[in-house]
Amino acid sequence: MVEELFCKVVSILIKCRDCEERRSTVRLTVETHSFSKPVYKKDLIVRLSDDTDPFFLYNLTLGEEDFLSLKNQQGLLVEYSSFPQRFIELLEQCISEQAKTVPRFLLQLLTTSNGHDCMSASLNIIETNPFKHLVHLSLKLLEGNDSDVKKYLAGCIKSLKLENCVLNGKLKKSEEDFTQKLSSTQQALAEKCKELDKLRNDWASQTSLLTSRHTQEITAERENVLQIQTQYQQQCDQQKKELESSSNRTIKHLESRVSELEAYNKDLTERKYKSESCIRELKGKLTTMEEENHRVKQEVSALRRENSTLDSECHEKEKHLNQYKMRTAVLEQEVKDKEEVVIRTTEACESALEHKKKLEESLEQKQLQAGKLESTVKSLSEELIKANEIIKKLQTDMKKLVDKIKLKNAVTMQQEKLLGEKDQMLQKEKAELANVKHILKTKEEEVLKLQEQLSCTTEKLEESKQLLKTNENVISWLNKQLNENKIASLQGPQTVCEVPALVKTKSPAPNNGSIQNNQPPFSSGNDPYFASAASHPVGHFITSKYYSNSLTPALRASASGPSGPRLGPQAGTFFFFFLSLF
Repeated sequence: MVEELFCKVVSILIKCRDCEERRSTVRLTVETHSFSKPVYKKDLIVRLSDDTDPFFLYNLTLGEEDFLSLKNQQGLLVEYSSFPQRFIELLEQCISEQAKTVPRFLLQLLTTSNGHDCMSASLNIIETNPFKHLVHLSLKLLEGNDSDVKKYLAGCIKSLKLENCVLNGKLKKSEEDFTQKLSSTQQALAEKCKELDKLRNDWASQTSLLTSRHTQEITAERENVLQIQTQYQQQCDQQKKELESSSNRTIKHLESRVSELEAYNKDLTERKYKSESCIRELKGKLTTMEEENHRVKQEVSALRRENSTLDSECHEKEKHLNQYKMRTAVLEQEVKDKEEVVIRTTEACESALEHKKKLEESLEQKQLQAGKLESTVKSLSEELIKANEIIKKLQTDMKKLVDKIKLKNAVTMQQEKLLGEKDQMLQKEKAELANVKHILKTKEEEVLKLQEQLSCTTEKLEESKQLLKTNENVISWLNKQLNENKIASLQGPQTVCEVPALVKTKSPAPNNGSIQNNQPPFSSGNDPYFASAASHPVGHFITSKYYSNSLTPALRASASGPSGPRLGPQAGTFFFFFLSLF
C-alpha cells in the first residue's frame, strides 16, 4: 500500500563543495509504503525530483530501526508514528517563509560535487536567527540509479497516460454535446424558416385579398354612378325634346293660348328646379362616395404601415437567421478543420503504403533477377545458395534495424509530448509568478501609503505635544500671576490703591451665592470677555484649573466672609481679556 502524504514544489538552497550555492525549485514528495508479508512493515519514503530535469532524483527510505538511529544521533523528541506529520509541518513552515527576503526556515541540500556523479546528499531543515543557524533535521538522501530513474519515469508516464485518457473522454463528450447542439439548432432553424415562409404566404394572400376587394368595390361604385348619370341625362334629353316639340307646336298652332303655355312653362321650370335639386343630391352622394374612397385609401396606407412593421419584424428575424448561420458556419469551419486533420493522416498513411508498394516492387524485381540468374547460371547453384543465405541474414538484420528505428521514433514522440506538456506547465507557472509579482507590487504600494499616513500622524502628534507644552507654560505663568494678585489683595488697602477698580468690598454673599454653587467669584452674565474666554478651549482649560487648584484657602475664606474683600466683575473682565489675547 502506497499513501502520498505530501507533494509540493519547494524552493531549496543547493550547496556544493566545488561550486557556489544556488537556489532552485524542486518537487518534494513524502510517501508511506506499508508491507503485510512476511511481517507488517511501514517505511517512510522521501523523494526529491525536478520537473525540468528528469534525471534529478534523490530517494530516502526510512524504517523504524533507521529512525531510532536517527533519533539517537540528532536528539529528536518525536516518535516514528508522529514523525511524518511533524516533518510535513516543518516543510509547510519553509514554504510559507520562502517568499521573504530573510526567511526564518530554510531547506538546504548539501552535495559532494556539482554534477550528477554524487552518490549521497543531505537535506537540512535550518532555522535562522541573528546569532546562529540551527539545524532541526538532517536527512541523508541517495541519488537514484538507472533502475530508480526508470521506475520514476514509468510512474510519471503512467499518470500522464491516465490524464490523457481522461482528457480524451472529456473531448468525446464535448464533441457529442456540440453535435447534439448543432442538430438542435439546425432543427430550430428549419422550423423558423418554415414559420417565415408561412408568414410570408399569409401576408401575400391577405394583401392580395384586400387589394382585390377594394378594387371590386371601387369598380362597382363607379358603375353605379355612371348608370345614374346616364339615366338622368337620358331623362333630361327626352324632356328637352318633348319641350321643344311641344313649344314648336304651341307656337305654330296655339299662339292664342300663350297664358296656358306660360303656366305650363312654370310647371316645366319647377320640374327643372326639381331635377337640379336631384342633381345636387347626386353630387352630394358623389362627394360622400369620394370621402369613403379617401377613407379606404387611408385604410390602405394603414395596411401598408402594418406591412412595413411586418417587414421590419421579418428583417429582425432575418438578422437572427444570419446569426444562426454564422454560428453554423463557425461549427462547419471546426468540422472542416477536423476533416483536414483526418485527410492529412490519411495522406500520411497513403504515402506510407506507396512506400511499402515501392519496396515490394523492388523486392519483386530482385526476385526476378535472381530467377534469371538461376536459369542462366546453373553451374553456380552452390554459390547462389550461399548468396541467398547472406541475403536472408541481411534481410533479418534490416528488419531488426527497422524495428529499432520504430522503437526510437516512438520514444522520441513520447519525449516530445512530455516536453510540450512541461512547456505548458512552465508557461502556467510563469503566469502565476507574474500575478504574484503584481500582488506584491500592490502590497508594497499599500505599505508605502501606510508609512506616509504614519509619518503624518507622528508629525501631528509632535505638533500636539508642542501645543500642550506651550499651553502648560501659559497656564503656569497665569497661575503665578493669579497667586501674586491674591497675595497683593490679602496684604491690605495699599495694594488695592495701586490697582484701582479691581478690588471692592461688598456685603456678605447669600446662601445661594456663586461660591457655594461652585461658580467663579466674578459673574459672567454681564461680561463679554468672560464668554469669549470660556468658549476658547485654552480659556476653558485655564478656568477649570483655576477653580480647582489656584484659589488658596485664605482667598476662599476672604471671599466667603461677611466683610472681606472679594474680586469684582472688573477683575474678571481683565483676566479673561488677557486670556483672549493668548
